[in-house]
Amino acid sequence: MSNVTTPPGFFTGRIEKLASWARTRSMFPATFGLACCAIEMMAMGTARYDSARFGMEVFRASPRQSDVMIVAGRVSQKMAPVLRQVYDQMPDPKWVVSMGACASTGGMFNNYALVQGVDQVVPVDIYVPGCPPGPTSLMHGLLTLHDKIMSGEIAS
Repeated sequence: MSNVTTPPGFFTGRIEKLASWARTRSMFPATFGLACCAIEMMAMGTARYDSARFGMEVFRASPRQSDVMIVAGRVSQKMAPVLRQVYDQMPDPKWVVSMGACASTGGMFNNYALVQGVDQVVPVDIYVPGCPPGPTSLMHGLLTLHDKIMSGEIAS
């Protein structure tokens, strides 16, 4: 018998890293496309950009099967409660990506009918800037989300 000892937290630390790795490689986005940014979001799912290599090959129509919500486009005051309901139906852990200037800040539409930033309705983890941001920008935002999950910066 050898006296090999492992440092405290060795196994639990490794299990947490493994769980983070598995979460980042099996993200299922819930689409919440509301305007022109949704076209760019759909383009990300095509063979040209190949989001399947990052484990995001299937966009889910059901919030109960997804863990990443991509809000693409401007959010109206009437759509805000629906957005919140879809977010509440998603299982934990869950993340939100705000795609485009309209979703992030209301964009050029500063009026009573639109929410001036989706972060007033749901907590946002990643902002993807642009009007509209291209599929490569969205992929960069999702890979940034992967990095934050792996580093433990975002737990859930």
